[in-house]
Amino acid sequence: MGRLMIVNGSPRAPRSNSKQYAQIFREFFGGEVFEYEVTKRQHAQACAQAAGCTDMLLVFPLYADGLPVTLMHFLKQLAQQEFQAPPTVHMLINCGFLEPEQTRPAVEMVRFFCKRYGFPWGMALRIGSGEAILDTPFAWFAHRGIRRLAAGMQSGRSKVVSVRMP
Repeated sequence: MGRLMIVNGSPRAPRSNSKQYAQIFREFFGGEVFEYEVTKRQHAQACAQAAGCTDMLLVFPLYADGLPVTLMHFLKQLAQQEFQAPPTVHMLINCGFLEPEQTRPAVEMVRFFCKRYGFPWGMALRIGSGEAILDTPFAWFAHRGIRRLAAGMQSGRSKVVSVRMP
């Protein structure tokens, strides 16, 4: 099992749904995990720590069909970091829309970042109704999707999976 850095890219990181999703993910991931909240703005130190990781999971909400600016600032710093072997980048994105397809542009933004700066691309989980799903009887859909994300990451797959409330 490798070393993973979970990056909470939410502008409300300490009290966000992204934090809840990261906590759920930790239940299904068996390796060593470091967490970083982009609101701390200690990007250089976090990027240096990422240099020792095999994987990185970006967890964030959809903002205006894209990435939150707080996460974009972190990615800008990450692009400047020197890596002997860059971590594989994965993502867990949630949106308030029922349809997870609304997250497609954000997924493509992260893929483009990976391609442009030489990071391997891994798994992505798109969660529709992400603001509400954890507080409903349908929370098991999110848990199942997160379990699939963790399993895909551990087996080295590169795939986009989606979940939403019915």
